[in-house]
Amino acid sequence: MAKDFFHQAVRTALEKDGWTITHDPYPLRLMGIGGEIDLGAERILAAEKDTASGSVQKIAVEVKSFLSPSFMYDFHVAIGQYTNYRVWLERKEADRTLYLAVPAGVYETHFQVQGIEFVCQSVNVQIVVFNETEHLIESWKS
Repeated sequence: MAKDFFHQAVRTALEKDGWTITHDPYPLRLMGIGGEIDLGAERILAAEKDTASGSVQKIAVEVKSFLSPSFMYDFHVAIGQYTNYRVWLERKEADRTLYLAVPAGVYETHFQVQGIEFVCQSVNVQIVVFNETEHLIESWKS
């Protein structure tokens, strides 16, 4: 499967943000169909009670570049893939959260539009916004 244009930028951004890449790509196979999410990652989170204990936060990240002339075409493809992968991931590894990686410029221009926000909220899309030139995570959107 071909990697998205910003695949390496997102991988670097996740690593800078403290994530350990565990899968590149993250393969999914369920009930005779399959696919590959771009990245799987995890990081240890510290939690405090009476004693320090660690827990592991696991994510999978589907990278989308949104480089075609039609944002809506790219958006439909991204939402379709995201929905399929989320359903598959819930069956395979329910403790891993799926994120859609979106370049900051695309997020600011298109994902703030009321109709796009409505669709993302309706299908519960988790988004990680990345800076494609600095290779940094800008924000996590739920």
